Amino acid sequence: MSNIPVELKYAKSHEWARINDDGSVTVGISDTAQDQLGDMVFIEVPEVGQTLTAEEACAVVESVKAASDVYAPLGGEVVEVNEGLADSPETVNNDAYGEGWIFRLEPAAVGELEALMDADAYEAFLASEDH
Repeated sequence: MSNIPVELKYAKSHEWARINDDGSVTVGISDTAQDQLGDMVFIEVPEVGQTLTAEEACAVVESVKAASDVYAPLGGEVVEVNEGLADSPETVNNDAYGEGWIFRLEPAAVGELEALMDADAYEAFLASEDH
């Protein structure tokens, strides 16, 4: 079974969101997503200062198997991107929920975070996708 940390929120497009102490939200792709994509070879991050809407394609992860869009799980302004992924895209494979984060944003509406799935709902969603 995939690694699904309980403290995170999840989108149906397989992004995770972690609320930080300062109110910002860190975003990455789930362990399931990185596992399905395979070895990462390139990651295009959004621009700092870019304003995103929920479910907007904002980044791209390219693996040996495919290129895939990364969607904003909630709207807001990008305040930081993970610059280290340019040189080490495999970090997403090795530590999807830690050093493999993709960007941080200042949420426009915290209520959007509450609309995302919790770990149990995401696990059930993954199980339903397998059938």
